[in-house]
Amino acid sequence: MNAMPWLTILWAVPMVGAAVVILLPSAAGQLAKYVALALSVAVLAIAVVLAVTFVPGGSQYQFVEDHAWIPSFGTGYVLGLDGIALALVVLTAVLVPLLIVAGWNDGGDQGRSAHTYMALALAVEGMVLISLTALDVLLFYVFFEAMLIPMYFLIGGFGGANRSKAAVKFLLYNLFGGLIMLAAVIGLYVATATSGAFTAGTFDFRAIVAAVANGSLHVSPAVLNALFLGFMFAFAVKAPLWPFHRWLPDAAVESTPATAVLMMAVVDKVGTFGMLRYCLQLFPDASMTFRPLVIALAVVGIVYGAVVAIGQTDVMRLISYTSISHFGFIILGIFAMTSQGQSGSTLYMVNHGISTAALFLVAGFLVSRRGSRAIASFGGVQKVAPVLAGTFLVAGLATLSLPGLAPFISEFLVLIGTFTRYPVMAVFAASALVLSAIYILWMYQRMMTGPVATDNEKLRDLVPRELVVVAPLIAILLVLGVYPKPVLDVIDPAVGHTLTTIGQQDPAPHLAEGGAAK
Repeated sequence: MNAMPWLTILWAVPMVGAAVVILLPSAAGQLAKYVALALSVAVLAIAVVLAVTFVPGGSQYQFVEDHAWIPSFGTGYVLGLDGIALALVVLTAVLVPLLIVAGWNDGGDQGRSAHTYMALALAVEGMVLISLTALDVLLFYVFFEAMLIPMYFLIGGFGGANRSKAAVKFLLYNLFGGLIMLAAVIGLYVATATSGAFTAGTFDFRAIVAAVANGSLHVSPAVLNALFLGFMFAFAVKAPLWPFHRWLPDAAVESTPATAVLMMAVVDKVGTFGMLRYCLQLFPDASMTFRPLVIALAVVGIVYGAVVAIGQTDVMRLISYTSISHFGFIILGIFAMTSQGQSGSTLYMVNHGISTAALFLVAGFLVSRRGSRAIASFGGVQKVAPVLAGTFLVAGLATLSLPGLAPFISEFLVLIGTFTRYPVMAVFAASALVLSAIYILWMYQRMMTGPVATDNEKLRDLVPRELVVVAPLIAILLVLGVYPKPVLDVIDPAVGHTLTTIGQQDPAPHLAEGGAAK
C-alpha cells in the first residue's frame, strides 16, 4: 500500500476531473454531469480503500508521501492520514456524489453552466481532500485559501437573487481571516528559523510539533500566543465561531441547497479540523492560555444559534443558524481537551455533515416545489407528500440529537468531556437541547401538520433521484446512531496522540469520603 501514492490519487482525481469536465463540448451538458458523478464515485472508492486498509492504533500518520517541493524554503509535498482526517475524508467522499445528484439541475442543461457547476464542485472536493491530508503547514495554507475561489463562484453563479452579495460577503470574511493566518504562517517560519531547533526555517508540521513537544523550540510565549491567534482567527471565521459567523446565513440561503451543504458540511469542517490539528498541536501552551475564552465563545454560539433559529421565518435561514449552534458544540469539545470531548467533536463533524445534508436538501426539495422559503407558506405537507415529510422529520430529529440517531452520541460525548473540566459551561451548552427541540418541532408542526395550505395541494412527493440522495443519508444517521463504534475506533487513537502531544490528560474523578465519586 505504501508504494501506491493513494493520497495524491485521492485529491488528483477530482482536480483533474474538474479540468476534464470544463473542457467537454458546450453541448454536452448531460455528459458533464455523468462524468462528474463517475469521478466523485471513484473518489469514494479510493476513500473506502483507505478506510479499509487504515490500521487503527498503528502509526499516527499512515499512507505518508514525502517529497521535496521548495527545499530552500523549508517546505515539502508531505501528505499523511490519521484517524481524525480519515473520518473527514470519508465524509467528504460520501457527500460529494450525493450533492452532485442533488444539484443535478442546478447548473442548467444548456450552454457551459452545467460544466461549470460540476467542475467547481469537483475542484472544491479536491482542495478539501488535500487540506485534510497535508502535513506541511504551507501546503495546507495554500489549499485552505484556494478552496474559497471555487466556492465563491458556486455561491455567486448559482442560487438566489442576492447570491452575488452573499458570495462577496463570504469571500471577504474568509480572505480577511486567511490574510491574518498568512502573517501567522510566515511568523511560524521565522520562529522555527530563529529558535535553535532547526538549521533553517521549516514548514514541516511533524518536525515542528516534535520540537514543541520536546521543548527544543525556544520561542517566547508572547510570540506563540500571537501565532496561535493568527491561526485561530482564520479557523474561527471558516468554522464559523460566534461572533465571526455573519457571512454564513446569507451564503447558505442564497446558494443552491447542494452548494450550501457543500459549504457547511464539507468546507467549513476544515476550520474545526484546523483547530484540532494546528492550533492545539503547534501551540499547546497558547491553546491553554486562550482555552477559557474560546470555550466561552463556543457556548455563546451554541445558545445564540439556537435562540436565533427559533425566531426565523425562512426555513433555509433557520437551518443555517442551527449549524452555528452545532459548530459551537464541535469547538467546545475540541478545547475541553479531554478524550471524550475531542472524540465527540470529531464524530460530531461527521454527524453534523450527514444530518445537515439531509435536512437542508429535503428542505431544498420542498422549497423548489413551492417556490417559497417562508415557513408560513407551508402547512399539511405530510398529507400530500408523506415520504418528504417523513424524511424531513427524521433529519430534524437528528439535528436536535434525538437518542438513536447519529448526532446524539457525539453531542453526549462533548457534554461529558466538557463537564469534567467546565461543569458550568456544560450546563449552559446543554440548554441548547431544549432550544433545538423548540425550533425543530415547531418548524415541523407549522410546515408539515394541520390542514393543507393554499397552493400546497399539488406538491409532489420525493422522486427517485431525490430518494437516491436522501435514503443513504437517513440510513447513515440510523446506523451511526446505534453503532458508532467503527468510527470511534478510528478516531480515538488519533485523539489520544493529540492529547499526548499537548500534554493533557483526562481529569481524574474526585472521590468523596467513603469512596463515592463526585
